[in-house]
Amino acid sequence: MPNIKSSKKDVISSKIAYEKNKAEKSAMKTAIKKFEIAVANGDRAVAVEAHKLAVKAIDKAVLRGLLHKNNAARKKSSMTLQLNKLA
Repeated sequence: MPNIKSSKKDVISSKIAYEKNKAEKSAMKTAIKKFEIAVANGDRAVAVEAHKLAVKAIDKAVLRGLLHKNNAARKKSSMTLQLNKLA
């Protein structure tokens, strides 16, 4: 633990940011997994709704700096291809 007051504050704030980022990234991954499960079950209606939620979660992650925009584009493209194969 640091001795300087501002360094102590930095440690606390970085821990808070870490926990927040971890929770948000976990929520994004959960949304993606729900989409993948819907695709695996072959249920198009559920998959369409899950796709909307997953894309929204990915876009929020990009805005918050959790994902690079190209990584997000790759994920969204892959999910859209999977959704189109269900048609």
